[in-house]
Amino acid sequence: MNTNTHLVLTRAQESRAAIERLYITMRHLFNRGYYKPSKVSGEEMRRALLTLRPEIYGSVNDPQKVELDGLVYVMDRLPRGIESCRFITLTSQEGYASSSFPVLVPAKRRRNCYRVDEEQMVVEVTNGRSEIYDILTHLTFMFMEADKIRKHAFHERGGMTREWEKLEAIIQSGGKVDDDERELALTYVSTILGRTFAETEKAYRRFLENPTTNTGLFQIVYGLGKTSHREEAKNQDREISFTPTLRERVGHHLYGERWASHIKRYLLTQGLHERPLHIISANPHSVMNALYARAALGKNQPEGDLYEIALQLSRSENHALRKQVAAYATENGLHELEDLSGTSIAVQLIDTAKLNLRKLPPELSFNPEYVKEQQPVILVMDYAFGEQAFETMDELLKPYSDAATRYRMNVASVSIMGKAGILTGDKGDIMIPTSHIFEGTADNYPLENEFTMEDFAGENVSVYDGAMITVLGTSLQNRDILSYFRNSSWKAIGLEMEGAHYQKAIQAQSRIRGSIRGDVKVRYAYYASDNPLVTGATLASGSLGTIGVKPTYLITVKCLCRILCHTQQETAVTVG
Repeated sequence: MNTNTHLVLTRAQESRAAIERLYITMRHLFNRGYYKPSKVSGEEMRRALLTLRPEIYGSVNDPQKVELDGLVYVMDRLPRGIESCRFITLTSQEGYASSSFPVLVPAKRRRNCYRVDEEQMVVEVTNGRSEIYDILTHLTFMFMEADKIRKHAFHERGGMTREWEKLEAIIQSGGKVDDDERELALTYVSTILGRTFAETEKAYRRFLENPTTNTGLFQIVYGLGKTSHREEAKNQDREISFTPTLRERVGHHLYGERWASHIKRYLLTQGLHERPLHIISANPHSVMNALYARAALGKNQPEGDLYEIALQLSRSENHALRKQVAAYATENGLHELEDLSGTSIAVQLIDTAKLNLRKLPPELSFNPEYVKEQQPVILVMDYAFGEQAFETMDELLKPYSDAATRYRMNVASVSIMGKAGILTGDKGDIMIPTSHIFEGTADNYPLENEFTMEDFAGENVSVYDGAMITVLGTSLQNRDILSYFRNSSWKAIGLEMEGAHYQKAIQAQSRIRGSIRGDVKVRYAYYASDNPLVTGATLASGSLGTIGVKPTYLITVKCLCRILCHTQQETAVTVG
């Protein structure tokens, strides 16, 4: 027997080990309370990220090229001006909302941030550990690219390059350039970034898509390079810290409990708590538009079916039409609940007894006798973020109790609609999970999904079913890990961040704790927002655009048809 055989890890195994190291390091730093990105702890995170080579961060491993698509992706999820801050503090809700500091909300993340002074940014974290890991991963990438910029902007002996001098002059004169100067400025910046003129111009235009939530390409490049240079030349270290209150609160469901209690108390005060409750996790507009747009717009509605109407309503210039639909919905059974909890999860409650069934779109089938007799209530909750899905769903399904009243939630169904990365198809396709695999653990959650591929047959959209991976963070996935999950016996069809968390809460409350009925209907369906295995099709490559409208409304319609076509008598709710 050959005892000298060398055991070599595959790229997928190396990547999984890198993810584990990254999360162990981040948890340690969080418990410690602070770290400096350029010191030992920060370097460990950088090495793990370089080993991992996430698809979303593109050319992060290339020492000569600054990754531009990844930079756009990250800056859309971080507050305006963070590129020039040396000190970044992650806090819980600690009173900044009542301060005079202006609130900065990133374009693609619901989180409140505050610029305290020229050097410090405060980021409020209310979505649990997933949000902390998300922020730290983005910051690690941002600092790595900042150091590349600094190396391109300054000579080894410390002097500035000509291109950096030109960029600095632009920033000091206000940072704005006219059409004649823009191409010249892009030429200087492309040299600093190590990218082509065309690549730099594309990034410049992508930053212009959200001008109020970022400072623009020129200011971002300058801020990153200058902050990195101050650390290198003047020993002014960058530092990330976590407040004691944040470290104390994370993991204790404080925000989720407050959020769920507000909803259940509202149901009680409105006399809706004994009705069958159908929970839908979805965006806050598709259910409202599907139920109310046709009746609200009347003669003003665009020609075509529900999907064409939805497409028109999604256009930025049609704000007046969206406002008209929202006003009509409010008058006909829709209740908008103000977020008082800090979860940033909007909630709508729809009393179907007040729906004008005759004015529903033809795409929606329904059982008028069931709606009239049972008068189901639909609870629409906006998307949760990672681990926050367990916190919010777990608290929502628990019985309500106060000094005077106790009641169990009469939950008839839970429908989860979301966007996810696909491994077997293309953007806009639909995925029907048969189980959720929790990445990095031995946990997996088989489920009896009431949705099947047949539900979407004949709809002119590609549909896949199989296992879905619930990942610790979408920004940490690479081709090797995802190919393993797709090609191995797992036969995974896609990846997302909330499915296993939702299913864990539903199973615990229905099968173990008995808070809700054991026969609660569960429906999961996702539409593909990206394909991380295809170059140029990752989340960093740009928004889904109008491709997502059809699958979003198709899934919404299927959810509503199941809710409104129910034929069985609901079990009476237990009170006491």
